[in-house]
Amino acid sequence: MTLYASVAQLKSALRLTDSIDDAMLLLASTSASEVIDAYCGRTFGAGTVAVTRYYSAKKSNHVEIDDAGSAPVFVKYAPNRDGDYSVTLAAGDYALLPSNNLIDGLAWPFTSIQLLNQRTWPIAQEDEPTVSVSATWGFPSIPSSVTQAAIIQASRIFARLSCPLGVAGWGDAGVMRVQSKVDPDVEVLLQPYRRLRYAA
Repeated sequence: MTLYASVAQLKSALRLTDSIDDAMLLLASTSASEVIDAYCGRTFGAGTVAVTRYYSAKKSNHVEIDDAGSAPVFVKYAPNRDGDYSVTLAAGDYALLPSNNLIDGLAWPFTSIQLLNQRTWPIAQEDEPTVSVSATWGFPSIPSSVTQAAIIQASRIFARLSCPLGVAGWGDAGVMRVQSKVDPDVEVLLQPYRRLRYAA
């Protein structure tokens, strides 16, 4: 998987200059990247080759897709909902959304396909895949907010090794325990990138 924060970035944030803990820092960064993927419901790594994926169209002229970092190689659909994707759409028959790869000024991958020219495809009846899309999947580049969130989260995971029983220290109110929730700053940094899917 793609690491959203490098070991060098973590060491700089934690003011570490030796390499004694590099293996544990790498593990913390990997874990933080996985936590971010799960929290956001998407991955921010960029693919290098086109891969074909399949989707269930809930509308006759629109379908949501995974994050596509570039325009699809092809878009096909199965006119009889039988797995035979025999109809290939021309580039002028559909639009990729969001327009201009931007949402609220942030660089964004394509996340849905809208048919044009009054074209339609069959609506999935029982969540069977009806649309086939070949593209390079993922974000064009890792957003800086995601990198910052990964540094904070990985730093917390690494620091957790010093308090294996969940006790971070003592204060005026007594025991201070490690929080089990996502760090508030991490939440703020990642909020624009969360992908929430709703049942049809």
